[in-house]
Amino acid sequence: MSGSVSRDSGDPRVSGARVALVTGAARGIGAAVVRQLVRSGWHVVALDRCADDPRVDYPLATKRQLTELAAEHPGAVTEVVADVQDREALRAAVALAEERFGGLDAAVGAAGVMAGGRPLWEAPETEWDALFGVGVDGVANLARAAVPALLRRPEPRAGRFVALASAAAHRGLWRLASYSAAKHAVVGLVRGLAVDLRGSGVCATAVSPGSTRTDMLSATADVYDLPDVEEFAGHQVAERLLEPEEVAATVCFLCSPEASAITGTVVHADGGFTA
Repeated sequence: MSGSVSRDSGDPRVSGARVALVTGAARGIGAAVVRQLVRSGWHVVALDRCADDPRVDYPLATKRQLTELAAEHPGAVTEVVADVQDREALRAAVALAEERFGGLDAAVGAAGVMAGGRPLWEAPETEWDALFGVGVDGVANLARAAVPALLRRPEPRAGRFVALASAAAHRGLWRLASYSAAKHAVVGLVRGLAVDLRGSGVCATAVSPGSTRTDMLSATADVYDLPDVEEFAGHQVAERLLEPEEVAATVCFLCSPEASAITGTVVHADGGFTA
């Protein structure tokens, strides 16, 4: 794992701020989550692969994007370049959060990729491998690394584990069978994790966004040969695309102590896509 650490003044471990680890943090919903958490007084370890994946055919986030995000919030954001498919790298990121900020209160799995465009029986195996490797194994790896740290917080705990699923976790979408299967798996993982955490004070939830204005949505438009992402707006009751900040607001609420009644379930921040 490699990473760069932003400078800070004072010792955040005595500030009383809550601490989060966010994957897929360099852009899109992940970056919006980082910004909103920091505005609410959190310290954040922002993690992203910052490299393209040969199994998908669109560019992923860059190191520059992650560095610029950290530079927006000097002292509050620590950037880490790591792949969520690397269990040891995630464990190291959790250890960094505990060492630098004194503990961990929330883990947000926002890393994901988009692939599709062909029926399942015609799709290359690399498509399934990418979607499950990043979107499912990545969430499981984050849970394996982060949950023990969440449980190391003293009682009464208010730890939070939040994973990004998708409206595709609740409906079959044309020529996105692998993607839908991966997002269904995220929901199942979160439900099982929540039951494993019963009585601990740590909640596990999933957030299912609808069509949100991100690079991943642009990749989805390419899958369908659509000239404009705005064509997805008509599939939502809101009749518009969502902004990353809208989905991030839901994620950040679920990270808060006030969300203590929500666990083992899915919050649909989908503009009415699944209405």
